[in-house]
Amino acid sequence: MFHSSFVSENFDKLGVCVIIPTYNNASTLASVIIDVANYTKNIIVVNDGSFDNTHSILESYPYIQLITYPNNVGKGWAIRKGFALAYKLKYKFAITIDSDGQHFAKDLPLFIDKLSFEQNAIIIGARNMNQASVPGGSSFGNNFSNFWFKLETGIKLPDTQSGYRLYPLEAMSKMLFFTRKYEFEIEVLVRAAWQGVKIVSVPISVYYAPKGERVSHFRPYKDFFRISVLNTLLVLITFLFIKPRDFLRSIFIKKNFKQLLSDKLFNTQQSDQLKAVSVFFGVFMGIVPLWGFQLVTAIFLGILFRLNKALVIIAANISLPPMIPLIIFASYKIGGFWMGQNALQMGYSKSISLDSIKQNLQQYIYGSITLAILAGFFFGILTFVILKLFNRKSMLAK
Repeated sequence: MFHSSFVSENFDKLGVCVIIPTYNNASTLASVIIDVANYTKNIIVVNDGSFDNTHSILESYPYIQLITYPNNVGKGWAIRKGFALAYKLKYKFAITIDSDGQHFAKDLPLFIDKLSFEQNAIIIGARNMNQASVPGGSSFGNNFSNFWFKLETGIKLPDTQSGYRLYPLEAMSKMLFFTRKYEFEIEVLVRAAWQGVKIVSVPISVYYAPKGERVSHFRPYKDFFRISVLNTLLVLITFLFIKPRDFLRSIFIKKNFKQLLSDKLFNTQQSDQLKAVSVFFGVFMGIVPLWGFQLVTAIFLGILFRLNKALVIIAANISLPPMIPLIIFASYKIGGFWMGQNALQMGYSKSISLDSIKQNLQQYIYGSITLAILAGFFFGILTFVILKLFNRKSMLAK
């Protein structure tokens, strides 16, 4: 059991405040503020354009820091304004808690306790979504959000929709956010994870009022549409930029090239067939006429098809600058077989470039695709044979 005075001291010692965004929750706002004040007076309330008697309620609590503006913008905007003020006031961390009475202030010590050994992390209060009072829509929405979050970050969490969270303000201050409504709570998690901020959770209690008493400003169609659009964009960014970026970092920062090749080629957790296919695909992508986009496309498709990404990238480097004239010449020559009497002849020179094939681009395209398939098969089969010989040698050595 936590003693409130001890918790209050830790709020001050660790530099933690509580942000309460509110919009027309006059019936529950006062009790939320009072409950939070039992643990800390470091409270920021953001009045997001309420037109009920929220303003008069807030006048009763002179110890709160208040942000208010006349028109409702959205929960995400309110939280962002709260972050800005908290950072300005020199707080290091901010806990957000909803003003509708769904969350319990008695769980605040759980965040403080977790913070003592998780300094650079977003801490999410994970709700028990299996209890009978949880609306079916909320349970579905949470599972939906958890799925997309894992796809976008690789991190599995029990509750990505909970608004009860602790944020490290230094990390938040360095990020430029774009969303303003409920989808902000997805954007901030995904983009923080991309920046290397750890995402962890603590179990919390939750209260869902009976259906007739429940107050929610979530608009099922509009907000779900906005969340779906955001997730679509985040998934595209994940596969086109984040995953290739992270993988390239793992190659060029963590390990040298030779060691990486050895580790990936002789990785016993993947089949020889998969490694051979990865080499085939890498060589194929390195030769096909997608100059300027070969590596990015290879990484993206390698991730999509769950190939050995390191081998795909290494094999795709068959098109390194010294090899380009030879690849273009061989492609042009092989393409001649497809063109028959319309084939144009070209002599080999180290100065051959893409400009050299403009006279008969069709011949080059046919030839480069054919060469990509043939070379891919050759190096793929060669890889498979080498691996089988290596495995056989290893077995005999035992």
